[in-house]
Amino acid sequence: MIDVLVVGGGPVGLVTALHAQAAGLQVEVLEPRRTPIDKACGEALMPAAIAALARLGVHPSGMPLHGIRYVSGSRRAEARFPHASGLGVRRLELQRILSATAAERGIPVHRERAERIRADDHGVAVGARHARYLVGADGLHSLVRRAAGLDRPTRAPARYGQRQHFRGVPWTELIEVHWSPEAEVYVTPVGPDEFGVAVLSTRRGPWTEQLAGFPAVRSLIGDAAPTSPVRGAGPLRQRATAVARGRIALVGDAAGYIDALTGEGLSIGFAASSALVDCLRTDRLSDYPAAYRRVTWRSQAVTRGVLAMSRVPALRRTIVPLACALPPVYRGVVGLLAG
Repeated sequence: MIDVLVVGGGPVGLVTALHAQAAGLQVEVLEPRRTPIDKACGEALMPAAIAALARLGVHPSGMPLHGIRYVSGSRRAEARFPHASGLGVRRLELQRILSATAAERGIPVHRERAERIRADDHGVAVGARHARYLVGADGLHSLVRRAAGLDRPTRAPARYGQRQHFRGVPWTELIEVHWSPEAEVYVTPVGPDEFGVAVLSTRRGPWTEQLAGFPAVRSLIGDAAPTSPVRGAGPLRQRATAVARGRIALVGDAAGYIDALTGEGLSIGFAASSALVDCLRTDRLSDYPAAYRRVTWRSQAVTRGVLAMSRVPALRRTIVPLACALPPVYRGVVGLLAG
């Protein structure tokens, strides 16, 4: 019986495994998909996420990001990260470097699905594998969350994301968020000659139709050639009744997800994985829910607040004007997002 079995070989699952190994725990990972695993995401790593990876000796390559700009028509509000830069990183690049680091450090990653999950007071079993603890890091639609009986229905309007990359020199060194009455477009430089464009909306539709609502972004893209297929994800809002039960814990999107609006998914996931491993190392998984709240509440409060405003048309129209009119407040919000 090993100490920790992590289900999910995405960035948060691999970071959890790296933390566990560094804490002296015997850890293995189950991931049925072939590496590198791509995913529709904004691909902006906040400064806190960069620092978390650096503490593990992981240094992905990408494009420095110095802040966040909100755009609506002719209005623009921008704020710089106060202490350090973020990084625009292709999801494939992040996956490659984390997978390579796990392999170099001898962490087994098995090409297997998590099936027949069983747990008792002494440990957990997944198929023929046994561990003292099971960690679900298997994303929005987590099998582990469902198997543990921790799924919680949500009544919030569903939001969906789509993303594509383009070849061209990025016109910004910031994360650029363009607002419309129904959706947002996120532009993230991921290299000196490549940028990603992501759309988040409550309305499902083809990529070209979604992008048509943002003529300014389409003009900036111009005739830049796509460098990746369109990928989608959603519904984004997922809830869990708890982040731990018995000897099973959830981390990353599997632990519940509010929205990609503030771009903090990986920052929260990395912080929670470190807190979780501290609890596993001392055999006190019961401490994890409080630790999870401690490391995520600020980010979640900001995301909930902005998302609540964005759902009310009259308030949504005020988001960018308020950011323009109240620069200190906007800088404070961006500072919170930076971590």
